[in-house]
Amino acid sequence: MSLVTLLPFIVLIGAMFLMTRSAKRKQQQAAEMRTQMQPGSGIRTIGGMYATVKEVNDDTVLLDAGPGVELLFAKNAIATVLSDDEYNRIVHGVEHDLKSDADLVPDDASSLTETDEPAADASTASDDKPIDLGKKDAAEEPADATTEAKADAEPKKTDGDSEAK
Repeated sequence: MSLVTLLPFIVLIGAMFLMTRSAKRKQQQAAEMRTQMQPGSGIRTIGGMYATVKEVNDDTVLLDAGPGVELLFAKNAIATVLSDDEYNRIVHGVEHDLKSDADLVPDDASSLTETDEPAADASTASDDKPIDLGKKDAAEEPADATTEAKADAEPKKTDGDSEAK
């Protein structure tokens, strides 16, 4: 056999090796995350339920899903262990900005639109003259001009003979 015929098989085996290696790495990370769970941690299950860890056993986890609601889950059913800030943001709606406590958006939008000129000068400058967009009012044109313009705009009908073909 030549190298050209073996090359597709070698590439296929290499791709399968890389895929299984990354899958094993993800499984090891998930198992490590589950072993680091402690009572009081916020978690999300694979079904999308958010709860707090109450007790951790070898294969199971007792979760507190709300007042008086305790659920027993398999450790494999835990998708993610959340940080305290992320858990409080998602479950309780508590936003905590670590950068600054100042408002990023002002309550009044006038501070966003200020210019160097005073507002009175800007308003009088824009009211001086209406902008001509090329359209004329019907009151400005004489009645005869409008009827002539309409007659010129309509194509003339012929019996099928046309000069421009």
